[in-house]
Amino acid sequence: MDTIASLFSFITTPVSWVIVQFHSVYGALFGPDTGWAWGLSIVSLVILIRICLIPLFVKQIKATRAMQTLQPEMKKIQERYKNDKQRQSEEMMKLYKDAGTNPLSSCLPILAQSPFFFALYHVLNSIASNDTVGVINERLLESAQKAHIFGAPLAAKFTDSADKVEALNASLTDVRIVTALMIILMSLSQFYTQRQLMTKNVDTTVKTPFMQQQKMLMYVFPVIFAVFGINFPVGVLVYWLTTNVWTMGQQMYVIHNNPTPGSKAQAAYLERFSKHVVRHGKTRNRRERAIVKAIVAKGRDRNEYERKFINGLNKAGLAAQADGAVIKSDAAVAQAEDGSPTTAQGAKRQQPKRQSKSQRQGGAAKAAGESLSLTKAEEPEDGVKPAAPAKKGNAKPGGSTRSRAQSGQRKGPQRPKSPSKK
Repeated sequence: MDTIASLFSFITTPVSWVIVQFHSVYGALFGPDTGWAWGLSIVSLVILIRICLIPLFVKQIKATRAMQTLQPEMKKIQERYKNDKQRQSEEMMKLYKDAGTNPLSSCLPILAQSPFFFALYHVLNSIASNDTVGVINERLLESAQKAHIFGAPLAAKFTDSADKVEALNASLTDVRIVTALMIILMSLSQFYTQRQLMTKNVDTTVKTPFMQQQKMLMYVFPVIFAVFGINFPVGVLVYWLTTNVWTMGQQMYVIHNNPTPGSKAQAAYLERFSKHVVRHGKTRNRRERAIVKAIVAKGRDRNEYERKFINGLNKAGLAAQADGAVIKSDAAVAQAEDGSPTTAQGAKRQQPKRQSKSQRQGGAAKAAGESLSLTKAEEPEDGVKPAAPAKKGNAKPGGSTRSRAQSGQRKGPQRPKSPSKK
């Protein structure tokens, strides 16, 4: 670790200068030799670095989502050119270029803050070795060695010997308890950050190897922090715990306000957003209009939660426009006679329920029974049955083949017709 830290000695002076400036402020409040003054100086250094890295964090989010979208295409390329690694690499690079993303973009915040991390390690290690470093002179070095956080010196490590810890005016038990608690908190914060990313902010409709890799990292990273954490000074643990807590809060903010499309976080977000828009009857700012505009522009490509959002607006009598505006529309919803809402195009025609074979046979038998009863009901009241139709052989030439019942004639003598009046 010392060898790696020495590689970033070029940035040691700026890091030590920032710490000294913050120490001059907090030293005036809490005392220059207190752990609060030096500990808050390290925390402030982390916050300053992370604020500067926010643009890279935004780029990381976009790159991560783009990589999630490209996973199915990447899998197809790997299967198609599994025997030609060079062609596979060329197609992958072409895919990244067309999508405007890069796998390294998701690692930018970690890579960007690595020099500051190792520079801080080099500063604290020099303090433990009683060596001046950067702008930290002998007076500041003596003050930093006196600073303790809950009884543990800033430069002490979990693996330090009792003699080394006693030289820093501390107890080995206090050092190990404080460092162990900070390592546990550091690992838990890393685990929770990764877990909320996997459970809330991942499109569950797309199953890709990327999700399995993220799930594996969710368990691997905390173990790595726990193993290497025992070799970090207390001041570096303060730095790393602070940056993990910042990342966790930053991730929670992103998941709450800018979730991944198709994720559970988007479902919760659009539900809140729908209630907000329905309550006010319109989109009130540019950000809200941009969200509605993006959903409307997708058309048939909307996912389940986006379709539910549009339908919810329609039922409330609102219509989403292509420019992102939401307007009231009388045609968006109509009330049926029973009070149930229907769309402007009219209620959807309900499809008949599918019946089983036994139900269809039972319905046919019932219809046959009703037909038979209807036939019986149509019989004449005097009990006389209609005559059977005449056979072809007995039919008179030129005569009618209709039965007497069909022609309206009855059996028996016929009454003579009255002579017509002239």
